[in-house]
Amino acid sequence: MAGVQPSNTEGIESRLLARLLSEVARGDRGALTRLYALTSARLFGLCMRVLRSQSDAEEVLQEVYVRVWTRARQYDPARAGAMSWLAGIARNGAIDRIRGRKPGGAPIDAANDVADEAPSAFELIEKAEDKRRLGGCLDELDEQPRMMIRAAFFDGLSYAELADREAVPLGTMKSWIRRGLIRLKGCLER
Repeated sequence: MAGVQPSNTEGIESRLLARLLSEVARGDRGALTRLYALTSARLFGLCMRVLRSQSDAEEVLQEVYVRVWTRARQYDPARAGAMSWLAGIARNGAIDRIRGRKPGGAPIDAANDVADEAPSAFELIEKAEDKRRLGGCLDELDEQPRMMIRAAFFDGLSYAELADREAVPLGTMKSWIRRGLIRLKGCLER
């Protein structure tokens, strides 16, 4: 079997649609009305399958017939059947509508519910103030405990490493840091 031949009804319909497109190309508004009556249901169904939105499909369908009115002269029955040509316009219009949608089509008010993980300006100011206060209190300590606390908590050295570096027993290092932390806490609580 060489291929499926269109039924006689399909051939008649295709010739009728081609004739109507030819009349539309000459500016016949009545021909556009008849063309719409014969094809709009199928083209609307095509738009609905692509867009999945009745309002979008209705708008695209309206745009399809505006394009048909302005481009009917471009239809060539030797290249495509009339319904195929119309379906191509509808399909392309629907795809253009999808491409024109903004990503994340949620309304702008939905952004109010999105959590912002970044610290607020108030938190940043508070953190800077805490850092300034800590620096001021550290400066009030004697040099030895201040250096050991900075090395332990800011440089990440262990008490054992500090004891080795300063050549003092581990217990002495722990006492220096403990006494320094007690004085630092008292300063920060003022």
